[in-house]
Amino acid sequence: MTDGALAAGQEAPDFEAKDTKGETFRLSDYRGKKNIVLYFYPGDFTPVCTREACGFRDLYEDLRGKDTEVIGVSSDTEASHRDFAARHHLPFPLVSDPEKRIVRMYGADGSIFGLLERTKRLTFVIDKQGKIVRIFSGELRAGVHLSGVKEVLSTLS
Repeated sequence: MTDGALAAGQEAPDFEAKDTKGETFRLSDYRGKKNIVLYFYPGDFTPVCTREACGFRDLYEDLRGKDTEVIGVSSDTEASHRDFAARHHLPFPLVSDPEKRIVRMYGADGSIFGLLERTKRLTFVIDKQGKIVRIFSGELRAGVHLSGVKEVLSTLS
């Protein structure tokens, strides 16, 4: 679980932002249609973040088969996200949040030893009705997020 304000059972806050294709992404566009794996990560091209993104890439077809879309969010620029997605062949959208509006909304803002502001590694599984089903937290253990998501989604219709 997270120490942020959101918890399982609550409605996932809606947001609108630009994705890697420069298109407007709205979380509400998926309500009633798809489950969502919304994951927040500190930055493109860092070792753990790259492992996590590639892990979601490798699970992507299985997740799509469970009516699920994956969305990654960090404060990196749209250009950085495009380069990161292209280099690692990521089939899902990455959302740029340079002002950390979405990051704060989901309680994913943090710092290292109170000095360096950054985005926490948090993953939200959101059902088709827009409710948060589970939240995974773990800064250096991306595998926990991946296996947890797979397990939770196996219980959703």
